[in-house]
Amino acid sequence: MKLSIITVNLNNKSGLQKTIDSVITQTWKEFEWIIIDGGSTDGSKELIEKYSSYITYWVSEPDKGIYNAMNKGIKVAKGEYCLFLNSGDGLVSFDVLKKVFQKKIDADIINGNVIILDKQNRRHYGMHSDYISCYDMIKGTLCHQATFIRRCLFNQYGLYDENLKLVSDWKFFFYCIIINKCSIKYINEDIAYYNTDGISSTSLHLLKSERRKVLLEIIPAYILEDYDFNIQQSEIRKYKLSRIFYSLLYRLVCLYEKFKFSSQKDIPNN
Repeated sequence: MKLSIITVNLNNKSGLQKTIDSVITQTWKEFEWIIIDGGSTDGSKELIEKYSSYITYWVSEPDKGIYNAMNKGIKVAKGEYCLFLNSGDGLVSFDVLKKVFQKKIDADIINGNVIILDKQNRRHYGMHSDYISCYDMIKGTLCHQATFIRRCLFNQYGLYDENLKLVSDWKFFFYCIIINKCSIKYINEDIAYYNTDGISSTSLHLLKSERRKVLLEIIPAYILEDYDFNIQQSEIRKYKLSRIFYSLLYRLVCLYEKFKFSSQKDIPNN
């Protein structure tokens, strides 16, 4: 089995339907599908039962949070790679998995693009490189909706940290990519979309707090403080350069308008 798709759901029947529609229509079929439902009471369980013929394994019972549910999925998964596509997330097209796995990539982590859906627009997001630095991971992350993780990494480096509410997947990526130098391959394919209504999109303060807690476990405090100082100085320099640029641009526009006006005055009237 090449791939295990793991879907976590709790009282999100409409979102789960979108995820189901995107999975069951895939033309490439070398995957198993695992759904971990947290004991939903909104009809999600009945929806899962309706589509049970497409599902390899499912359970509906109370859990201890999203990472506990994701870990449940990992423990029963049998695929070479895992993809976490939670309720409300969806694969972008019926042949996207075929496009990914026909490339025959041999990497620990395969990373593509995710389309972020919000109230204003649609944005493509992805780390567009086969090399991801410590700086990249501190400033950003990989989106699990568009990242295929070799399942054996969870045996080597452990499951998701269930003590964290928002950044356990980021912590796992940090340990794999930065600390243990796992191989990563970027493919320029739109893999999945997700809505920004989730908890990680609405709890930015907690997200930053948890990230810093993890970093302090990994990086000595004095190095992290020095890093933060240099980042702040860099942002200040960018701000100053931006102000200088727009000031020069404004002056050029003013000069152009002045020249244009004087030229028009010099044209004789017939």
